[in-house]
Amino acid sequence: MELNDASSALALLASRRSARPRDLTEPGPDAAQLARILEIAARVPDHAQLVPFRFVSVAPEQRGALRDLYCAALAKSDPDAPEAKVAKAIANARAAPTLVVLISRPVAGHKVPVFEQELTCGAAGMNLLHAATALGFAGGWITGWSAYDETVAAAFCEEGERIAGFIYLGTPVAPVEERVRPAMERIVSEWRDNSSPERGGGTAQR
Repeated sequence: MELNDASSALALLASRRSARPRDLTEPGPDAAQLARILEIAARVPDHAQLVPFRFVSVAPEQRGALRDLYCAALAKSDPDAPEAKVAKAIANARAAPTLVVLISRPVAGHKVPVFEQELTCGAAGMNLLHAATALGFAGGWITGWSAYDETVAAAFCEEGERIAGFIYLGTPVAPVEERVRPAMERIVSEWRDNSSPERGGGTAQR
């Protein structure tokens, strides 16, 4: 299936695939395109309109600072990290022309459970990828150690927030391979009320 098939809305949704950040290059979204992508990303189901998410874009001129942040974080949390891990962190800091950090910011103590709020944040991330796809770009959403590192989190998050992921956008330099998708019969079923006596389950009233 062709990547980003724009022949119809369904074809576009069906042809989106995740790209590896290291395989994304220029051009990436320009300022107007990125603004549009984020506007669409924010159009998600949101119980009580809490907006339990936000976006932080990392400008190209800030990638060096991000690299330094990753190196400082590793030096603190994993001083014996192998060279390959450090090299990968540096590569991730420099990868793709556009980087958006998705931040989960659930409202604590609200009647809407935190789990529901986190689902809303995840939906915003998926919308972001779909919007970028609609504009002809490819995207990769990653987490890894940096999403859970305290030093990195302190640079991006306020109290009660956490990093939901790093979303890289750009133009793929190599074919974005389709991965194996789940067999639908394994994940789709029909609910049946087995407690009904007519269905042979449960205990009949006496």
